[in-house]
Amino acid sequence: MSVALSNRFQGGKAFGLLKARQERRLAEINREFLCDQKYSDEENLPEKLAAFKEKYMEFDLNNEGEIDLMSLKRMMEKLGVPKTHLEMKKMISEVTGGVSDTISYRDFVNVMLGKRSAVLKLVMMFEGKANESSPKPVGPPPERDIASLP
Repeated sequence: MSVALSNRFQGGKAFGLLKARQERRLAEINREFLCDQKYSDEENLPEKLAAFKEKYMEFDLNNEGEIDLMSLKRMMEKLGVPKTHLEMKKMISEVTGGVSDTISYRDFVNVMLGKRSAVLKLVMMFEGKANESSPKPVGPPPERDIASLP
């Protein structure tokens, strides 16, 4: 798939086309979840699916629609929760049910929407709460005088 793109386009153009194709593929899967009666009672489903798609695309390093061991390792390090290879293999096995060595987008969404408490879901929820609870100050720091210094 990416080989055919590299013949016509190079660099950023080819990468942009791969990302656009991946986004369309994930949006199609999101539509399937929106139409699924099993998730009809889920509140804010469209917003949740959009957030899941954004996160998934951020960590799908090879743009093949799957998060492999190295992509998961990068995700955990970025979230500030580094894991060993054995822990990550266990996470992937828990998400996929031991069927695959990679996490597909469908598996990812099933875990995030599911009632089961998977490690990946807990980490992603923790990241969201951490971002909400500590807003970063904007602009230059306030001026201080010598008397206010410790």
